[in-house]
Amino acid sequence: MARSGREQEPDSTAAVTVLKRAVELDSEDRYQQALVCYQEGIDLLLQVLKGTKDDKKKCSLRKRISDYMDRAESIKKYLDQEKEDGKYHKQIKIEENATGFSYESLFQEYLNEAVTEVWIEDPYIRQTHQLYNFLRFCEMLIKRPCKVKTIHLLTSLDESGGRLQQCNGLREIKESLGDHGVLLELDYSSSIHDREIRFNNGWMIKIGRGLDYFKKPQTMS
Repeated sequence: MARSGREQEPDSTAAVTVLKRAVELDSEDRYQQALVCYQEGIDLLLQVLKGTKDDKKKCSLRKRISDYMDRAESIKKYLDQEKEDGKYHKQIKIEENATGFSYESLFQEYLNEAVTEVWIEDPYIRQTHQLYNFLRFCEMLIKRPCKVKTIHLLTSLDESGGRLQQCNGLREIKESLGDHGVLLELDYSSSIHDREIRFNNGWMIKIGRGLDYFKKPQTMS
């Protein structure tokens, strides 16, 4: 097959779209999301640069990439300092019937090898699906690169007749975690209302519905 005398230049449309969004998020002070878009856009521009033959276009692309990289680096340093100062705040809103919000996707950025101890405060670890959600969260901790040795759970006792099921379920989870070398310490409070998760690397996560943001399966009592 004959080749055309001039090779087609790579299309930069995708990179332009992503970087335009990055600039918009940046201007709205949504720095975490802006950083992600900057990084993705820079990668796309680098791909365009790699396939570009025209020296003038190469020079222009290098300048744009350099500018975006400088801005991305500035944002990263700012966010790192905010985290160090304890001022970093990130809010995630999970819409009704939304998908893609597994425990892994929500918590992975806060978990590293420094995490050995976790505190969970959630008054509603009672019903079968709530116990199952708590178990899934504990399993996620074990599978992550962190070296969790102790999990503290502060919850409230079920006063509506399901206390036996609750206690038996938590005991089974405690025994299962023990088989993996993880200690589950259980405490109960009748006045607990707030829901939060704390890791011993300094992160604290506030969750409006606690671990119970998954819908109860229709087949589960």
